[in-house]
Amino acid sequence: MAMPTFFVQECPTCGRNLEIRVEYLGRTVSCRHCRGQFVAAENVAPPPRAVTGTPSSLLARADELLALAENSRLARLMPF
Repeated sequence: MAMPTFFVQECPTCGRNLEIRVEYLGRTVSCRHCRGQFVAAENVAPPPRAVTGTPSSLLARADELLALAENSRLARLMPF
């Protein structure tokens, strides 16, 4: 039995490297991690990631996201 052949493509939504079967080239696929959808294409250069804002605004946004994650975790532990 032949083993499937894969290629690696970065998810444009979450940035994870995904192994995709070559049979899916040209088809719309979904990331298993974030559920983002994209077209499977070999040798795709990742889109440039622009850094916007000042370092302090980026740190503030990171703090917001960490607080949201913590609140979500606590809500799952203590459902009302």
